[in-house]
Amino acid sequence: MIARCQVDYAGRLSAHLPMAKRLILLKADGSISIHADDRAYKPLNWMNPPCTLVKRDADPDVEEEAALEQVWEVQNKDADRLIISIAEVLHDTSHELGVDPGLVKDGVEAHLQALLADNPGTFGEGWTLVRREHMTAIGPVDILFRDADGTHVAVEVKRRGEIDGVEQLSRYLELLNADPHLRPVQGVFAAQQIKPQAKVVAAARGISCVIVDYDALRGLDDAEDRLF
Repeated sequence: MIARCQVDYAGRLSAHLPMAKRLILLKADGSISIHADDRAYKPLNWMNPPCTLVKRDADPDVEEEAALEQVWEVQNKDADRLIISIAEVLHDTSHELGVDPGLVKDGVEAHLQALLADNPGTFGEGWTLVRREHMTAIGPVDILFRDADGTHVAVEVKRRGEIDGVEQLSRYLELLNADPHLRPVQGVFAAQQIKPQAKVVAAARGISCVIVDYDALRGLDDAEDRLF
């Protein structure tokens, strides 16, 4: 939807977006985000699932709603609230996108995933492979292992580790830990190089980071040939 609206967020933090034309995205998973005509993909404000959305017509007898058409009230499981006050709808359309096939990895990343699946000892002694491309409702997690204690571990593999990869793994972990047959599920973010900002976000989410040596996994790094 493209609409002239104002947005108020009330929760651990409070935020206010004054009346302006904005893009409102409501996805099938229940998430909602509000975008301006800049900032690339990053929304001005958003609410992640699970959350509930109540749409209602504005009440003309309420002074604050007299100039509005609709009011959307979104609430998540922590009782944070996102109020979208819509004064004018400029465009409203809905499309069913279906199941997304997921990101197609480049050759190096796909090969790195296969090598790690074949070498679970990269992560620790006693690790065993459960499945590659373990499917979730929002796409497949790259590798699912069991560690030496029998705990399930989801591993997301990237060539270059950035914040969006950590966020992707966080979403997978939320779904995997909702499955009583799997939980608790730990997370590992594996890449040839990981940016410092991604490491900070991963640590905050309880996700471990592992730097992997692609050449060593391919058997091209011979320790006897090293000077140091």
